[in-house]
Amino acid sequence: MSTKSTIIRRALYVILSLAIIAIVVIKLKSNKESTQSKVYQNDKEQAIHVQTDTLQIENVNTGYSYSGTFEPNKETKISAEIQGKINDILVDVGSVVSRGQSLVLLDNSLLKLQLQSVEVQIEGLEADVKRYTILAKADAIQGVQLEKAELGLRSAKVQKATLLEQISKTMIKAPFNGVVTAKLIEEGAFAAPGVPLLQITDIAGLRFSVNVQENDLSQFKLNQSYVITADAYPTILLTGKTSMIGSKANMGSSFPVQFSLHNTPDLKIKSGMFGKVNLKKDTQEKGIIIAASAIVGTADQPQVYLIEKGKSVLHNITISKKIQNKAVVSNGLKEGDVIVTNGFINLFDGANITVK
Repeated sequence: MSTKSTIIRRALYVILSLAIIAIVVIKLKSNKESTQSKVYQNDKEQAIHVQTDTLQIENVNTGYSYSGTFEPNKETKISAEIQGKINDILVDVGSVVSRGQSLVLLDNSLLKLQLQSVEVQIEGLEADVKRYTILAKADAIQGVQLEKAELGLRSAKVQKATLLEQISKTMIKAPFNGVVTAKLIEEGAFAAPGVPLLQITDIAGLRFSVNVQENDLSQFKLNQSYVITADAYPTILLTGKTSMIGSKANMGSSFPVQFSLHNTPDLKIKSGMFGKVNLKKDTQEKGIIIAASAIVGTADQPQVYLIEKGKSVLHNITISKKIQNKAVVSNGLKEGDVIVTNGFINLFDGANITVK
């Protein structure tokens, strides 16, 4: 009886396990079917809405452009000529300053006390000189005493002039018109000769520098004017005059060319901005120009989608140059071709197309 009971229990365990497995399998299958029903299935036969452009032969701007950097006409770090505690800093970063404007005030109280002492000495020596002059004329004293008094007076006056010069140097002033572009010390610190306090940058006048390959160096002449634009303000045209053409190639086997130019009245062009100097060719070329946004593929192999018989056809092209947000195609397209310019989501080679 015990053996029969054991067999029955084992059979029940097996049946129960199989039932649980069957329930789990049914549930998983049901979940899979439910998930698949919610997943978007792309119908490759359904037409895709796109925007297109019909290509035409256009004039191609064949001018040269060389990228470079704007630099300030003048820039310097200001330091004190004498040492002393900084009592006051009269400007901050971004302050526009004029030549001779006071910037930093050093403590000069001790120098002023020394000046007062010297002035007292001068008063006494001047009195001595007057008295000794009268006595010397009356032969009441030896002439050497008068000479010593006169020398002492001259020495005191030199000492006074030295102190006045030192006191004037406790007020540090701007060497030229410009903008404070760095504040390198704070009030209460100790200034010393050679320790930078402020940086002043003059951007009213600018220098623009480019590097030119030797084959193109003949395009530039000294004191000749060229059109320069800043990348941040492409519509603002600046006139730069060539101030330097390098006589020695740099590490990249190109030659530096520098231009001098005036900034805009509101000083929009900042030091360190990037820009271009533009040259134009006398001849005008024609070609196929497309929007850069229409290009797919890779940098090594650019491609576009052509529209042929209502379908998209992925087509290889060759790009000769890029002009801002457009590209000049030298091979792979012709006048009259229709290309996709927008609507690339889900687009593939051979897709049915409808034009918006």
